[in-house]
Amino acid sequence: MRPVRALGASLVIGVMALASACGGSGDSGKDKGKTSGAGPVVVQAANGSVTIPATPQHIVSLSPTHTETLFAIGAGKQVTAVDDMSNYPADAPRSKLSGFKPNAEAIIATKPDLVVLSDDMDGIVDALAKVKIPVLLEPAATKLDQVYDEIQDLGKATGHTAEATKLTEQMRTGIQQTVASASKATSGHKLSYYHELDNQLHTVTSKTFIGQVYGLFGLENIADTADKASGGYPQLSQEYLLRRDPNMIFLADTKCCGQSAVSVGKRPGWSDLTAVKKQNTVALDDDIASRWGPRLPEFVKSIAAAVQKASAAK
Repeated sequence: MRPVRALGASLVIGVMALASACGGSGDSGKDKGKTSGAGPVVVQAANGSVTIPATPQHIVSLSPTHTETLFAIGAGKQVTAVDDMSNYPADAPRSKLSGFKPNAEAIIATKPDLVVLSDDMDGIVDALAKVKIPVLLEPAATKLDQVYDEIQDLGKATGHTAEATKLTEQMRTGIQQTVASASKATSGHKLSYYHELDNQLHTVTSKTFIGQVYGLFGLENIADTADKASGGYPQLSQEYLLRRDPNMIFLADTKCCGQSAVSVGKRPGWSDLTAVKKQNTVALDDDIASRWGPRLPEFVKSIAAAVQKASAAK
């Protein structure tokens, strides 16, 4: 869901949600939960009712977000291959498989008993269905409840329903507490922001998942009035951005494009921006800011800290 940089499994760059105090630590393969139930189970996914004959032991994940979730709910030992973009946790069995240019033959060669993905690229869902491989299509979330629903789907599919429920409860609670705490400190302050996807000034609007996350804090997105036909991901002109002068700048291009508060301050005209002058430029982890899985609460915490700081200096 992200039109500029492949953000995990869509480009929404993320699209936003929450995951901090719960998924961030993910068991990294040291699963404590047990795979309950021998199956079959039926999961309602974006590609319809999917029947999984037995608890899968050879899972292939073609989505960085879902890879994180599988490990966070204790299904890491059941994952035998993940796509080339799945870089967390570090010990996930990364391969040359691609979620953006999926190769049915290469996937089938891994002999999976379940394939999880977020995009049906090049008809991969039908291709795998023809050879009777169960496939769960769980697309990039467009709202927070969808995040939790997808985690529950993966829990049910892998025999880790209890762990999935615990994770979603932790995420909900963590996010609610973070937002509530920040709201007390920022009451009465109306702050604007700019979320940068790349150094070509591509950004997100309030209608995206990521924008909704910022919306939890009552922030004003300067890109909203610039979104004519880009579906929530406009490219701003430098003139427009300088004119709107946001109170805060969030950089979700620190890894992909090497951006930082220092580099932003050196851009022509940017040293006069309120966010730059008051040191309210926030460097985010590109991956955390673009994935809608268990580390979303960390993204929420980053926003909360920035909002509190900006409010105190306003």
